[in-house]
Amino acid sequence: MGLAFFQRKSGLRIIASTVLLCVMVGCGNPTIIGKWRMLGGSNATIWEFSKNGSVLIGNVRGRYRFGDQDRIKIETPFATTVYQMEIAGDRMTLREPGGSKLDFTRMR
Repeated sequence: MGLAFFQRKSGLRIIASTVLLCVMVGCGNPTIIGKWRMLGGSNATIWEFSKNGSVLIGNVRGRYRFGDQDRIKIETPFATTVYQMEIAGDRMTLREPGGSKLDFTRMR
């Protein structure tokens, strides 16, 4: 076994570690990024999710984080709520633990 073998093995470890770290910190649900209009009328509240973990709900700024089992935690100065999230195409549903739900459509 030469030096090239150990260098290749080290490179694979770095790649594997990077992928694992990305999964652990939640690199992902890029499908939520953008503006979503809450269903229920033309003056419905707009929720805007940014790549950096910030969310703008109407005029209220907050933060969001993904959890396990398709959950999303949204924190604003007024409340912290964990929702069960479902996204299918341009539709998103956020369900609260009590059963109520918020339905959205993606803005283009």
